[in-house]
Amino acid sequence: MHRILVMLCVAVLSLPALAQAAGSARAQLDAFAAGLRSVSAHFSQMSVDANGNPGRNATGTLQLAAPRLFRWQVSSPYHQIIVADGKRVWVYDPDLQQVTVRAQNSAEAHSPLNVLTDLKLLDRQFKVSEDGAHDGQAWLKLRPNNDHAEFKYAELGFADNQLQTMVFEDLLGDRTTIRFSDWQRNAKLPADTFRFTPPPGADVIGDVPTAEAYPLKN
Repeated sequence: MHRILVMLCVAVLSLPALAQAAGSARAQLDAFAAGLRSVSAHFSQMSVDANGNPGRNATGTLQLAAPRLFRWQVSSPYHQIIVADGKRVWVYDPDLQQVTVRAQNSAEAHSPLNVLTDLKLLDRQFKVSEDGAHDGQAWLKLRPNNDHAEFKYAELGFADNQLQTMVFEDLLGDRTTIRFSDWQRNAKLPADTFRFTPPPGADVIGDVPTAEAYPLKN
C-alpha cells in the first residue's frame, strides 16, 4: 500500500447545485494549489479489496513540499513512517524495528498528491476529466497516461476549495479512500520533516546510501 501513497456518501448533488456551491473540481484544485509551496493535513484511510473485503483502516498526518518531498505518518491503529527526501523513500515499521529504503523513482513522481504542489504535472502525467458532484464534493478523475503508475485511476473530491477526499484503485482492483482534514497551507515545517535517520538497532534493508552503513542485527 505504501508504494501507492509515495507516487496519492449517499446524497448525489445535481450539476446546477455544484455550480452554485463552488464551481468545477478543476477550478477548486487550481484555487487550492495556487501559491502552494508546502502543506500539511490529517488523514483517515480505509480500503477494500477487489472482492469487497475490508482492509486495515488507519489515521495519521502528512506533509508535502515541492518538488518531491513528503512525509506520511500513520499513528493509529499501528505505527509507520514513510519519508521521501527527493532521492530515496524510507519506510519505517517500529513494531518490526525495520527500515526499508529504495531510490525515489517514477512511481512516486506519478503520485496524484504531487499535483498539489506542482500543477504542471497534472495534464502532463494524467488524463483529467470532471467527474460530476456527489457527497457534497466536486470530483476530478485522473487516469495515468503512462505505464509506470501503480494505480488505475484516482478521484479527487473538493469542497470549499480544499481537497477533502482521494479515492484510488490499484492494479489489483483494491480500492482505497483517504479523507483529509485540518489543511495547513505554507506552514513552516521543521527542518528535519523530510529527512530520515534509521533509529539505533533497526534493521535497514534496500538501497542504503553508500556514505553510511546500517548493519543488520544478528
